[in-house]
Amino acid sequence: QVQLVESGGGLVQPGGSLRLSCTGSGFIFNNYGMGWYRQSPGKERDFVAVIDSTGRITNYSDSVKGRFTISRENMKKTLYLQMNNLKSDDTAVYYCSVRRGGTSVAFGQGTQVTVSA
Repeated sequence: QVQLVESGGGLVQPGGSLRLSCTGSGFIFNNYGMGWYRQSPGKERDFVAVIDSTGRITNYSDSVKGRFTISRENMKKTLYLQMNNLKSDDTAVYYCSVRRGGTSVAFGQGTQVTVSA
């Protein structure tokens, strides 16, 4: 059974940084692309960033490009999202996902990120 557990969320001031982590189990981690998504109250879940199984190929939404970095450590079965220069618009619940065939097939339970002074 696929399990994804996110951590690292919290309250941060505008301009601050956070690093989210996501640990995967129940599947062969290094065989799959992974992704980060986020959902704000009253909005749909939006794409943030994706990474291929090797960690060499990444893609970002325009809203986070240049501020966020997705990475992974396959030996630790862990996905990361380094978030710098955070803005109030980044406030959301952040979800990691495991991807197959270019589609996210499972999500974690999410971790709350709040950017506020």
